[in-house]
Amino acid sequence: MNNKLYISMYHYTRDLIHSRYPGIKGISTNLFEKQLLFFLHNFNVVTMEQVIEAVESKKELPDKAILLTFDDGYIDNYLYAMPLLEKYGIQGSFFIPGKTFTEHKLLDVNKIHYILASDDIRNIYDELLRRIEYYRGTEFEFESTEELIDRYSVASRFDNKETIFVKRMLQTVLPETLRNIISSELFKKFVGIDEEILAYELYMSEEQIRTMKRHGMFIGVHGHSHYWLGNLPKEKMQEDILTSLDIMSEFINKDHWVMNYPYGSYNKDVLNFVKEQGACIGLTTDVKVADLLIDNPLELPRLDCNDFPPKSHNYLMFRGE
Repeated sequence: MNNKLYISMYHYTRDLIHSRYPGIKGISTNLFEKQLLFFLHNFNVVTMEQVIEAVESKKELPDKAILLTFDDGYIDNYLYAMPLLEKYGIQGSFFIPGKTFTEHKLLDVNKIHYILASDDIRNIYDELLRRIEYYRGTEFEFESTEELIDRYSVASRFDNKETIFVKRMLQTVLPETLRNIISSELFKKFVGIDEEILAYELYMSEEQIRTMKRHGMFIGVHGHSHYWLGNLPKEKMQEDILTSLDIMSEFINKDHWVMNYPYGSYNKDVLNFVKEQGACIGLTTDVKVADLLIDNPLELPRLDCNDFPPKSHNYLMFRGE
């Protein structure tokens, strides 16, 4: 019986070279199409419904099964990814924070993406350090700059240590109010456009989400405000998830839905709460091939789209065969 499932994770899918921010980390349209063709020739692309059935009914998946997932509700998923998915008869699963299409405000994660895409990382890093020093000891208390650098300036698979430091400071480490202040200041300095205008340009609208669902795409839950759920106080975590379920109710089955944890952040309280609310599958950012016989269905790991051709052959390292 085949119980292995490759899950590929996407974010931005666009014509990067001809976009205003070619430095944004995504997959260009031409490479995305080449990747779809690679999947069609080397894998069996499955739907989310097949995965749910395999988890709940122990129905066997085809050999070398792969599921395609898209995070954050970007309009380029609608404009560029969906037409190519339809062209090749492939379903994508799209996970959309409710805040993106109800409030039309930039998520913190996207402010950071556009800041990083707009200038040299050293300039951004140095400016962030200056602002950390400026605000320390006013109404905000946190660790010394040296301690912060020592703990959080650590390179990852795809980012250097300065980039990771900027991301961590503005995503989760600094107090939330200060994160919002500094990220908006850096956005104004390095990006220089109105946040609301970019929000309207960046995310799918409610009607576009409806269209995706009508065209056979799967829609799932990605929180409301794209918080690190595992770091939130329990009540705030529950409030965020309940808000997202209410807002996404038109697009999901509230008794039987799929959760995708923003930033891959969750804990036992998050797992217990989403299960109580009807989640049947949960997607993480743990990097390996999922094993449906062993892995908790609410903690399925994923590979990045950059782990597959034409970007790389990294997926071969995670086969476990």
